[in-house]
Amino acid sequence: MSITYRGEKFAGYNVPKRTPNHPKKSHVVLAKEGDKIRMIRFGEQGAKTAGKPKAGESSKMKKKRASFKARHAKNIKRGKMSAAYWANKVKW
Repeated sequence: MSITYRGEKFAGYNVPKRTPNHPKKSHVVLAKEGDKIRMIRFGEQGAKTAGKPKAGESSKMKKKRASFKARHAKNIKRGKMSAAYWANKVKW
């Protein structure tokens, strides 16, 4: 199932994808909650701190990860229609 939305192709709803050619944002997702559909761009292009926790991760990186989650907790709780939710899920 391929969906085209505002000139951008998506594999499906709520499936994030990389956007290497976008000047500022690293990912995009076509979020769907109920009957609401919204294209959300998120993540800093070229961020070195992004990615899932690695085995043997430094304490500095663990603190960065925890700090991001604490700082954006309110917006992460908003659910699939917020960029913070997707950044937390994909990048942090």
